[in-house]
Amino acid sequence: MQKKGNKYGTHRVIEPKGVLPQPANKIDNNMDEIYDNEILIDVQTLNIDSASFTQIEQQAGGDKAKIAEIMLDIVAKQGKHRNPVTGSGGMLLGTVEKIGDALKGKIDLKEGDKIATLVSLSLTPLRIDKIKDIRPDIDQVDIDGKAILFESGIYAKIPADLPENLALSALDVAGAPAQTAKLVKPGDTVLIIGAGGKSGMLCCYEAKKRAGVTGKVIGLCHSQKSTERLQKLGFCDYVFSADATQPVPVMEKIEELTNGEMCDVTINNVNITDTEMTSILCTKNTGVVYFFSMATSFTKAALGAEGVGSDVTMIVGNGYTKGHAEITLQELRESEALRKIFTELYA
Repeated sequence: MQKKGNKYGTHRVIEPKGVLPQPANKIDNNMDEIYDNEILIDVQTLNIDSASFTQIEQQAGGDKAKIAEIMLDIVAKQGKHRNPVTGSGGMLLGTVEKIGDALKGKIDLKEGDKIATLVSLSLTPLRIDKIKDIRPDIDQVDIDGKAILFESGIYAKIPADLPENLALSALDVAGAPAQTAKLVKPGDTVLIIGAGGKSGMLCCYEAKKRAGVTGKVIGLCHSQKSTERLQKLGFCDYVFSADATQPVPVMEKIEELTNGEMCDVTINNVNITDTEMTSILCTKNTGVVYFFSMATSFTKAALGAEGVGSDVTMIVGNGYTKGHAEITLQELRESEALRKIFTELYA
């Protein structure tokens, strides 16, 4: 008889007691027995959150053996992969090995299904038996190991018509383009910061689709390489490269591009710190800033907006919005250019 589990996984929390698995310092990652409302996953690949992987890679000085050591240490201490510096996790790809008795027949999963978990690794019980391969350019790590998905956990079945790694790389950032779809209206002027990255390119495509011919999409990239790549894709009306941690020069550029009107919506996908003020200053008072990046500081954003007298609406990037997996995978089906570049870079 399987033990009864809590919907949100509090039964796995070791310390401090009484908190949810995400803020917990240590959770139980023993996979020998599962609770009645858990799904046991045989893990194939971890897709580490971009801000987290960047931090680990810097700490390791780019040495793969050191990256592996840091990751194993995180899981050994916490029973999950929550980066102690960034607080963020990532997601995983694996095969359903076992479904708890209370969930059997009640969910659209069966044993043997390939899924990507869409809840953060920062709350997912994880055991790493072996790190097989590290792909730093795409933040992916192949492992032998097991993980638990709680009853409240969201997931996407890997579609048959798209390669696994392609689907995984897009699903990792599914929240961003789906939120863009929700926020952008026809005729809007939209700024995407970090537009040449993974979530950035998806957001540019979605923003252009929603803003339409009367709208304008501006892409801010960091490197010359990603700027040229984004220009070729043709999703943006204007693309430029700049340092997003320098608010004043970027604001002046946006003033010039919008005839002083600034942007209706700004989407920030940058995986480094100190880009809050750039996002705020480029957005008009009645506009919306969506911070998808895990490197965003709520304090800097809140105090910063107040400090410059800006009345923008700021949204913390909830990585989940209804239908986000479908919206994002659909983009890869609709746009051949997007699928091609994602296959080239991430799959």
